[in-house]
Amino acid sequence: MAETTADVRRDIELTRNRISDTLEQLEHKLNITQLVRENPWPSLAIAVGAGVLLSGSRADVKAAAATVTATKGASGRIGSVLDDLVSQVVQTFHGAVEQRIEGLATQVKQAIGAPATPRTVANNGAASNASFGFNQPAASDGMSVPRAD
Repeated sequence: MAETTADVRRDIELTRNRISDTLEQLEHKLNITQLVRENPWPSLAIAVGAGVLLSGSRADVKAAAATVTATKGASGRIGSVLDDLVSQVVQTFHGAVEQRIEGLATQVKQAIGAPATPRTVANNGAASNASFGFNQPAASDGMSVPRAD
């Protein structure tokens, strides 16, 4: 039996249609959302039953133990990395706040006509004692100012 090209194409088209119909039926049967909407009480019963079975299996305890075993020793490394990261964030934040406050103080001084005194900054970014009035000469009333260093 020699089949013509038209017969082969017709067979291919019929096969495609059957496969397409079968896939649509499977999708409809496996559509969980639709199943739950159509059958809410049985779906709820299945969910509760699955929860009871999972809680009885102690899978959560086993998973927690496996996690502890897998991460043993890693907490020290992660802790030091997190400590460094937090330290850098805090230093950056502190520097930004300090610069903002200095800028506001300068603006206030300019607004009231006070002479601007440049602030001396030490190597670590903190203001030196001289900028806070330490290491200054004795007060004009004869009382001395204690030295901080």
